[in-house]
Amino acid sequence: MILTGDVFIQEGLISEDQLQMAIEKQHELGGSEPLGKLLVTMGLINDRDRVRCLGKLWGIQYIEIAECVPEPEAVALISAPLAKKFKAIPIERRDNKLFVAMANPLDVFVIDELRMITGLEIESFIAMEEELMALIATLYRSETHVNDALAGVMKDFASDQVQFNSESDEDLTDDELREMGDDAPIIRLANLIISQGVHDKASDIHMEPQKNGMRIRYRVDGILTDGMRLPRKVVAPLCSRMKIMSEMDISEKRVPQDNRISAAIGGVEYDFRVSTLPTVHGEKIVMRILDKSGINVGLGKLGFVERNLRQIEDICTRNYGIILVTGPTGSGKSTTLYSILNKINTGQNNIITIEDPVEYELSGINQCGVNNKAGMTFSAGLRAMLRQDPDVIMVGEMRDHETATIAMEAALTGHLVLSTLHTNDAPSAATRLIDMGVEPFLISSSVVAVLAQRLVRQICPACKESYSAPRELLLRYGFPLSDDLLNTSASELTLFKGKGCDKCKQTGYKGRTGVHELLMMNDEIRNKILERSPSHIIRALAMENGMHTLQMDAVEKVLLGITTVDEVLRVIYA
Repeated sequence: MILTGDVFIQEGLISEDQLQMAIEKQHELGGSEPLGKLLVTMGLINDRDRVRCLGKLWGIQYIEIAECVPEPEAVALISAPLAKKFKAIPIERRDNKLFVAMANPLDVFVIDELRMITGLEIESFIAMEEELMALIATLYRSETHVNDALAGVMKDFASDQVQFNSESDEDLTDDELREMGDDAPIIRLANLIISQGVHDKASDIHMEPQKNGMRIRYRVDGILTDGMRLPRKVVAPLCSRMKIMSEMDISEKRVPQDNRISAAIGGVEYDFRVSTLPTVHGEKIVMRILDKSGINVGLGKLGFVERNLRQIEDICTRNYGIILVTGPTGSGKSTTLYSILNKINTGQNNIITIEDPVEYELSGINQCGVNNKAGMTFSAGLRAMLRQDPDVIMVGEMRDHETATIAMEAALTGHLVLSTLHTNDAPSAATRLIDMGVEPFLISSSVVAVLAQRLVRQICPACKESYSAPRELLLRYGFPLSDDLLNTSASELTLFKGKGCDKCKQTGYKGRTGVHELLMMNDEIRNKILERSPSHIIRALAMENGMHTLQMDAVEKVLLGITTVDEVLRVIYA
């Protein structure tokens, strides 16, 4: 009989030592956490591997939801509430047999229920729960459903019972604003806007008042897309509703405010970071959507190529030094840092973070938020943390000379420090720190690696297709091709793109992945930093020592069919 832990070893995902470490942690937690989920939390495997291996252990075939196109006739056999309740979706019907993808294919009660409802024999497959629930939401909730729901809410606004005066928003009293925000149609409208953002997997919801109404936009995979258009009379009540939900001062419309909301949607916990900004036509509101369940991402799911993944996993085992992650806002730096923290959170070390703000709460990690009004700055918090006997420290961002200097001195005294920095690439990190006033000897002694990254959209697997492109085209764009491609006699390369389908809303893209540039410190690079050499010299030296640039990593993902030439040009070469 194969034991649960053995199947992960057989698949080459973990070693005997890693399994033993997970079992010890399981005992520390009282044995309540399943071993597979614990391995995911520790960053040793990803959730896809966990589900696939459980299927192998149980003798049940794993099904890849992204590549699955359920038959409409099969889907129609069970209702949306039952699909959500059972966490199951029919895929195909063959004669008297119904093939069903399930999150828990061992649940005999669900299988019996499905057999009675459909009158068919059930053959189950195992699938990832998160992807399964997303597919259920997509199949049972179409654009028509959203439009119908919006039409219903707008009908309420047009009725005699709901009267809002759009001409005198500034003159409304607190009680009137609160009454408007608590009105049933406004509550339904606010819930519809938020649930649509969650359904579309948006990272942000933008509510933008304009002269003649309000525009709702969603940022999906880094791109802002148009959503609803609302009449002018809903602007004041909708803003009031959002303020009531996030416990802001509804009477204050002249200064920016921010707060957060916690809510469970579809059984999943979300945090919404809400920010208001006064504009000439009213208050613009932006909600950042934070999926609490989505931050336990293993390093293997961030898009690292094998070479970079091995090096990152190696530096995670160190007990001193600084690991810097660089890139612009929205490039996934926080997710990478959280994934590293999950990797090293074995329960045997003291991990403390200081963030502005704390976006995700991590189990077993001590997290502090910046509060400038109370004197809790990055530098003050970092000093206090050093008196808390830490093994690992995460500093949300190195913003000033004082914070950077304290962090580097901490790294030299036996602490592993993780932080972010705003630079365009990895070699520029040293020159940026020197510009901030940090001494070169501190940088060269403490920094062990710098990771630069960007996020590119992935080709939608449901409508992915290949095409031929001239090799000269990539060269003309300035793409760094490998020697094998430069020396080949073939003039055409096989590339991929998304044709556009209902699953990706005709964009050809679904989800995002990382493009990385990993600079590993060595003695030669340290000497150049001590000499205050410019970043282009450090870059050339790092490339001689095997560093692959962002451009090289992006081209590799284009040739592997992960992303497109257009997307790389937009993100990397912009």
